[in-house]
Amino acid sequence: MNKPYITAFLAIISLAFSTGAMAQNMSKSEYKAAGKNILAEYKSAKANCASFAGNAKDICIAEAKGKENVAKTELKTRYKPSRESDYQISVAKAQADYAVAREKCDDRAGKIKVACVKEAKAALVSAKSNAKEQLSLSLHSGIHSMESAKFVAKEQLKISEANTTANDASSAARMKAKEK
Repeated sequence: MNKPYITAFLAIISLAFSTGAMAQNMSKSEYKAAGKNILAEYKSAKANCASFAGNAKDICIAEAKGKENVAKTELKTRYKPSRESDYQISVAKAQADYAVAREKCDDRAGKIKVACVKEAKAALVSAKSNAKEQLSLSLHSGIHSMESAKFVAKEQLKISEANTTANDASSAARMKAKEK
């Protein structure tokens, strides 16, 4: 084994142990208090949406709910960190963005609305696949074997294909909307 591999291996081991140490930094009472703060912020943001009407109110509520869900996910991953923490946060953010985008599409009509919804869905699929790719790479970052390299290459190919499909669907929907 040469020095870079040993250094990388030691870095991974230290990260694994630091994850356990991070979990001990937040007590259960701190976790519950932070959860109550998140709920209070959500209720306040939702109350601020009352001044809006129609779809603007729906968008405001979707933004508030999305922020709450992301904050809850971040809190959970701080309380019980894991290798999947970044993935869970990325997916929560993508779902929040999707919910807001879907609400914004309601301001449109006909084929333009359909194209807008397809673009929002494509963005969600793309964000989830990127998060999955990062998770896959992080899980396999310390392993330097041929099987691991093959696995990562296959996962990257799948993700690339998913992104291409999502982008193609989005482009096709935009083209159809522009034609009519």
